[in-house]
Amino acid sequence: MSFHTSLSTGIPPGFSGIYLDSLSLVERLHRLLLDVIKDEFERLGILEINAVQALLLFNIGENEVTAGELKTRGYYQGSNVSYNLKKLVELGYMHHQRSEIDRRSVRVRLTEKGRHIREVMSELFARHTDSLADRDVLELPAMEQVNASLRRMERFWSDQIRYIY
Repeated sequence: MSFHTSLSTGIPPGFSGIYLDSLSLVERLHRLLLDVIKDEFERLGILEINAVQALLLFNIGENEVTAGELKTRGYYQGSNVSYNLKKLVELGYMHHQRSEIDRRSVRVRLTEKGRHIREVMSELFARHTDSLADRDVLELPAMEQVNASLRRMERFWSDQIRYIY
């Protein structure tokens, strides 16, 4: 396949449209993942937490972290982390404890109830893994290539936040 570049910019024709399509796909995939989790929880009768909160529990796993670390470690991408943490603590999915050293800092970890949700999520994702492989939706090399591309995009966007181009 040959890409013809514009003489003025060096950008292949259609690159901008493909980039915008990629942005739309990433957003739609995230929303679909949340819908898949929501449907699974409804099927199981787990109705008191939402898909975003379930993903947060899954991503924290056995770690004990501060609220601030949730975003920096990539456990949580939303803007309302405080609300979701407070709700998960109130519902008994997470335990929080003030730091002995810095009283402003609160550390959180999963309770037994939270670990149960993490196990439900693990089972859901294991079924997805099996189904993806059984149906030949994506083979391992293709999935590795997608992940590598998404990581490069993540680095690019992170650089956009840190540096002005």
